[in-house]
Amino acid sequence: MDFNMEPADWDYFSSIGSSCSRGADAPAFSSTPVSEAVHARSLPSVSQIPTPPPSEGSPEPSSSSQDTAQPDAVTVAVSTAFFPGSQIDPLPSDLILASSDLVFFYVHSHRLLSSSSNKFNGLLGMTDHGGGAGTHAFDNVSGIPLVSVPESSTVLNVLLHVLYHLPFSHYSPTTDTLVATISALRTYGAQAKEYVAPGTHMFQMLLLHAPLNPLEIYTLAAAHDLYELAVAASAHLLSLQPFKITDEMAERMGAVYLKRLFFLYLGRIDALKRILTAPPVAHEPTLSCNFMQQKEMVRAWALAAAYLAWDAKPDLPISTIRQTMQPLADKLACDLCRQAMLDRIKDMIIQWSAVKATI
Repeated sequence: MDFNMEPADWDYFSSIGSSCSRGADAPAFSSTPVSEAVHARSLPSVSQIPTPPPSEGSPEPSSSSQDTAQPDAVTVAVSTAFFPGSQIDPLPSDLILASSDLVFFYVHSHRLLSSSSNKFNGLLGMTDHGGGAGTHAFDNVSGIPLVSVPESSTVLNVLLHVLYHLPFSHYSPTTDTLVATISALRTYGAQAKEYVAPGTHMFQMLLLHAPLNPLEIYTLAAAHDLYELAVAASAHLLSLQPFKITDEMAERMGAVYLKRLFFLYLGRIDALKRILTAPPVAHEPTLSCNFMQQKEMVRAWALAAAYLAWDAKPDLPISTIRQTMQPLADKLACDLCRQAMLDRIKDMIIQWSAVKATI
């Protein structure tokens, strides 16, 4: 069983090949489709696994197969990046992966085997490329093995881009897609620490999603022990209310990363309270401002500091500190006291800015 396509149909893929494999040239905020629909001449029976069209340069089908082909054109979906004749690898593709939504990806078995410790979850062991002989489908024209995978085309597309070290930001993947891709890396025997290391395309994409979905990204990083990613995501979690961490999230994080997150909160709150407790430095008594008058300044500072410490949060804005303390200085009649108060406010803001804001 095979899908026989007109040569003009495959000419279309040759024309889009260079742009699909060149992710860096895509517009920053555009979304490239994962697959393109093309017409085929035959429709497989429902009891068979659909076989993708032959690669460029494959032998022409025999006349007997042409006679039995159905005349009505049908539509099949082929990856816009991993298609026959794409220039993503010097060697021709020798394996077809079919996603759960029947999008065909023409890939290279040596790429998948080199990145996997389990023969791509045992799927390549089903083909001659994996050294085994199991039940699998072939394209009858090109002879390329076809293997079905449970991932959707959006997840499989990102997964293959990651394994091939290709940029994929032009597809605008969602956070859920990225999370599913990292899970798929583990399923197929690839090391997440290698493919999500700082500087990789996946790491940069996850950083872009961290401000909007910090808890999801932190949980993902913790589950796979991606420390650098967890550190980056934790910077966006200072305003998180702990009760939003579900039992399932806590289990995925594990004790180590959950402890680090809580210690970040507690450490910043303790640091804030220590910073608030130190009052302004008193000056030498003068005729217009004696020791008792300076005690009033210290008392006012203590009340304002207690107000901030009462509801201390790890993400307390600097603007709140300034708005709370600045009026105290404005009401002081003594220039020396006012300057001491302003200096203390400035010093407190500097100290609070220097407190560690990540795990």
